[in-house]
Amino acid sequence: MGIGKLIEEVGGAIVAEQAAVAVDPNAGLLVEGAAAIAGFMGAAKLSDTLQTHADHKQDALQDAADDSANLSPDDPGPEPK
Repeated sequence: MGIGKLIEEVGGAIVAEQAAVAVDPNAGLLVEGAAAIAGFMGAAKLSDTLQTHADHKQDALQDAADDSANLSPDDPGPEPK
């Protein structure tokens, strides 16, 4: 776990706790704590999902580059539409 990921998670916790207080100014410690935990976990999940998406996109680009590099000069390639 890197420092960047920790900063994202703590930021999510702070924002979620502030949102809970904005919705209910009389929110108790339990509500604020639950919101902070949900924000922390939500930011972690969002970060992981975005990283997975970026990795898949990079893999697809690499596969496409490998496929185009493997074509011989005699191969016509894909048919144009």
